[in-house]
Amino acid sequence: MSYNLTTEYLQLVDELVDDYNIPKHIIYSLLAYVKPLYRSDLENNYSTPMVWIGMCIVFASLVCILAMVADLLHGIRSRKLWFPCKYFRMNAAFLSIMFVAMKLPVDLSGVIPGDMDEAGKLGSMAFMCTMMANILPSLATMGSNELLSNITALCVLVFTLVLNVCIQIQSGVVSYNEDSVMQMISPKYDVQSLGISKHRNTLLATIYMILLVVLLIIHVCSSLAILKSKKIIELKYRQGHNIASKDIQQSPEEVLTVEKLQKHVRNHWIMAESGSPQFITACFHTTSASGVICVLVILLHTLTMSWIMKDILRKDYNSDYCWSMLVILTVQSIGVVIGTVAPLSRCFAVLNFKVSLQMISKHFKVFEVESYWTQKLYDWKHASIRLPLRSDKLKGVTQILKRLTLSFCIELQEGVVVVCKIIALIPFSFMLCVLYCLKPVKVVFCSAGQKTDNLEPSKDLRPYVLQLEDETELAERTMEGLTKSVNQLIQKGEENQPNNLIKLILEKPTCGFQGVKMFDNMDHQVPSSLLKVEYQDCWSIPVVTLTTIATSLPKIEKKEVDSLLKSVREGLVYVTHVEENLNATDDYATLQEAARTLWQEVDVYHNWLGYKLQDPALQENRAGQIVEWFRDTAKRIIHTKDDTEGRNENSIHGGTCKDECISRSICANSMYGITTTILRTYQTDIDDKVSQKKLFDNLSSMITDVMAACLTNLPQVITMKCHTGVIEKREGNVKHAAQLLGETTQIIKTLQDQGIPRMNSSDLPFMGKWRAYLVEP
Repeated sequence: MSYNLTTEYLQLVDELVDDYNIPKHIIYSLLAYVKPLYRSDLENNYSTPMVWIGMCIVFASLVCILAMVADLLHGIRSRKLWFPCKYFRMNAAFLSIMFVAMKLPVDLSGVIPGDMDEAGKLGSMAFMCTMMANILPSLATMGSNELLSNITALCVLVFTLVLNVCIQIQSGVVSYNEDSVMQMISPKYDVQSLGISKHRNTLLATIYMILLVVLLIIHVCSSLAILKSKKIIELKYRQGHNIASKDIQQSPEEVLTVEKLQKHVRNHWIMAESGSPQFITACFHTTSASGVICVLVILLHTLTMSWIMKDILRKDYNSDYCWSMLVILTVQSIGVVIGTVAPLSRCFAVLNFKVSLQMISKHFKVFEVESYWTQKLYDWKHASIRLPLRSDKLKGVTQILKRLTLSFCIELQEGVVVVCKIIALIPFSFMLCVLYCLKPVKVVFCSAGQKTDNLEPSKDLRPYVLQLEDETELAERTMEGLTKSVNQLIQKGEENQPNNLIKLILEKPTCGFQGVKMFDNMDHQVPSSLLKVEYQDCWSIPVVTLTTIATSLPKIEKKEVDSLLKSVREGLVYVTHVEENLNATDDYATLQEAARTLWQEVDVYHNWLGYKLQDPALQENRAGQIVEWFRDTAKRIIHTKDDTEGRNENSIHGGTCKDECISRSICANSMYGITTTILRTYQTDIDDKVSQKKLFDNLSSMITDVMAACLTNLPQVITMKCHTGVIEKREGNVKHAAQLLGETTQIIKTLQDQGIPRMNSSDLPFMGKWRAYLVEP
C-alpha cells in the first residue's frame, strides 16, 4: 500500500520543525491532521478495485441491452412490431442483473465529484426507466404467484434506488460539485460556468425518481388487469375451442385428414395469437403511457449528454470509477436509445385493430374505466378472510379496514388508468393525423392492387379471434398476417420432412401392419421381479431392439445399415411425440426412458447393454447363431439383475442402481421375447433357409410396421398439442403443432392411403390393443 498524502504531510511538518522555531502546541495541532490523511490514503487504496466494479456494471448493462436487441430482432422476424418479450423478461435472473447495472445511483459509499460522474448516475436512472418499460408485457407470461413475487422484487429494487437517490440529494452527493467548494473558499472567482449547476442535477434526479415511481405504479396496475383479462380470454378460448373441436370430432372409424388438421391448426393459431397475454398487455393504455415516458426519458438524457460533452472530450472523471465511468455512461446511453424502440412501437399496437369511428370514440372517452382494471380489487374487497382472531370486534374492525383500504386502491387504480389514457392520447392522436394524411395515397395503391382472395379465409377465421373488448375488431391486414404466419410454419415444417423415414415407409409398405403382431409372442417374456409394466405396450423399445439385431448382422452392406439407422433415428423422434402425449403415465415413462438410453447406446456407441454389436466373434456366425447369442445373453442379463436387486437396495446409490437394473431388464426382456419369436418362427431351419440379407429385410419390415402403426396416432398428437389449458404456453404449443403437421404431412397421407385398421381412435395409441385387434380383427 502507498500512503502518499501522509508521507508528504509528515515531511512537510519535519521541514517546518527543523527550519522554524514552532511552538509544541502548534506541532501537536499539525500532527492531529495525520490521522485524517492516513484514512484518506486508506480509502484511496481501498477504492482501487472500483474500476473493475465499474466494468461489472458495464457487463450487466450489456446483458440487458443484448436481450433487448434480441427481442427487437425476434419481433421484426416474426412481424410483431409490438415486440413481445421473449428474451428480456422480468425474472429473478434479470432483476439481479438490473440491480448490478444500477450500482451507481444505489451507491452511498463515496462521493462522485465530476460532472460526467454525476451524469453517469442520471444516465443509470434513465436506463432503468427504459428497462422497466421494456419488460412490461412480460408480466403477462407469469402465473399469479410468480407475478406477485416478481412485482414485489421490482418494488424492492425501485424503492431502494429511489430512497438512495433521495439520501444523495439531501446529502449533496448527486449535486456535488468541486466548483462550489472553490466558490465558497474564494468568492471573488466566478466558477459557476465550469460545470453543471447544483439545481439542474437535483431537478433531473427528482424527475427520474418520479418517472420510476410512475412506471412502478403502471406495472402494479397492469398486473391487476392482466389477472382478470386472462380469465376473460380463457373463457372465450373455451368457447372457440368447442367450436373448433366440433369440426374435427371423428367417429370411431373416421380418419383425420391433413386438410382437417390444417384447418384445426389455423383456428387454434388465430386463438393463440389474438388471445396472447403479451399482445393484450401491449394494447393496454398503461403500455402506451410507458412508451411516452420512454420518449421523455430519452429527451432528458439527450439534454444531459449535451451538457457534459465538453467534460467527456477532456475526460473529466474524478470519481473512484476512473475511466470505467465513461464506458458505463456510453453503454447505458446506447441502452436508453435501444430500449426506447420497443415501448414506443407498442404505443401504436392499436393499428392491429380496425380504425373505426367507434374505436376512435372509445379512445377519447378517457374517463370510462373498463371493468377488468378493477374487477380483481372488487373481488378481494368482497371476499371474506379467515383470521386467527377470537374477538368478533377485532374481526369486524379488520374487515372494515380491509374494505377501506381496497376502496382506496380501487379509486387509485381508476385514477391511474384515466391518467394513462390521457397520456396515451398523445401517440394515438399523432397516429390519426398520419393516417389521415396517408389516406389518399392508400386509396390509390389499394384500388390498383385490390386482392379479394384472402377475404373469405379471413372471414371464416373471425369466430376464433379472441378480444378483450367486443367493440374492437382485428384489422383485415392483421388477420391476413396471422394466416400467412401459420401457413409459413406449416411450409417450414414441410421443408424439414424426415425423408429417410418416408423412404423406408414407401419402400417397405405395410401389409396390414402384420409386423406389429409378428415381432413378439406374448408368452415369451422371462418373469422378472424388477418389471412392473409390460414392455410390449411401448412402441420405441421393440423398434430399438429390432434395429439392434438388424445392425448386428455382419454380412449386410454398411450403406443399408446406415440407411436403416437414419430412418429409425428420424422415426423415433415422432414415436417419442406419440408416447409422451398419449402414453404419459409413470409406468410408460419408465419404458420410454429405458428405450432412450438403449437407443443412445446403439446409435452413438454401437453397443447393446455393454456388448459390441459388430463383435469379431460374431463375424463368421450365421443368422441363427447371432439371434441365439442375443437370446442367451438377454436371458443371462435378466437373471443376473434379479440376483443383484437386493444388494442395490442397501447401497448408497441404491435408487440409481435399481433404476439401471430396471432399464436393463426391460431391454433384455424385449430382446429375449423378440429373438425367441424369430427362432420359433423359423424353427430349426433358420440357418439353412434364412440368409442374413433375408433376416435383415424381415426385421426392416417389422420395424416399418411398428413405427407406421405408432405414427397413425400423429393426427391425435397434433390436435392435442393445439389445445392446452395453460394460456402462457398456448402459442408455443400451437406453433409446435403447426411445424409437426408440416413435417409429417406426407407420412399421414401415405399411411391413410395404405389403409388404417378400423379401430377405435382411443385404442390406436396402445400396442396391446393393436396386437389384440390383429390377432382377432
